[in-house]
Amino acid sequence: MSTDKKYMQDLAEHFLTAKDHESMNKILHGILTPSELSEISKRLQIFRLLESGMPQRQIAEKLGVGIATVTRGSRALKNE
Repeated sequence: MSTDKKYMQDLAEHFLTAKDHESMNKILHGILTPSELSEISKRLQIFRLLESGMPQRQIAEKLGVGIATVTRGSRALKNE
């Protein structure tokens, strides 16, 4: 197993130790910077808005992100 794959597995296992919202919140705030938390939250919103059928340009404007960020999210959803 590659080092990156091992690190990702360790991260996933760490997240799985959360028993509730409060413990997950502590894990996220302990691992991520405020900026990283904001970016991940926006990515999740991009996925949700794409799934709801909102146009990509409207999503970019609503969330204050670049159109390339939304397009990347769209590609990620298609590859799921």
